Amino acid sequence: MKPDFEALAAIHAEAFDGSWDAVALEGLVDRPGAVLEAEADGFALLQVAGDEAEVLTLAIRRDARRRGLARRLALAAVRRAADRGARRIFLEVAEDNAAARALYAGLGFEPAGRRPRYYARADGDPVDALLLVLNLPAPLP
Repeated sequence: MKPDFEALAAIHAEAFDGSWDAVALEGLVDRPGAVLEAEADGFALLQVAGDEAEVLTLAIRRDARRRGLARRLALAAVRRAADRGARRIFLEVAEDNAAARALYAGLGFEPAGRRPRYYARADGDPVDALLLVLNLPAPLP
């Protein structure tokens, strides 16, 4: 069944300042190596290329947060990426996003670098991105 890209875009818009629309999400999902794990209140989107993968986005509706959905979706997507041959998974996370940083740390992601002024907030203030990596096979929680 084809994903409801309008619904995914609405979730993404609720989660991020610079959100992706339905056309952009459909283009990403249609690419070779795309891994989408989606439920009614959130989704995780990864891209696998060779033995590496990147978490492109993980978005959860505000009223569905703090219930384990992000962890469940991230784990499912990581497992699917590993099944496709990924041995390292990268992502960027805003330095000021404590909840996401805690989630990724709990999944075994480790610091690998920093991208200064990578994100722009709605108020225009820049925020550094932390580059994180999960080396597989690592024991997944």
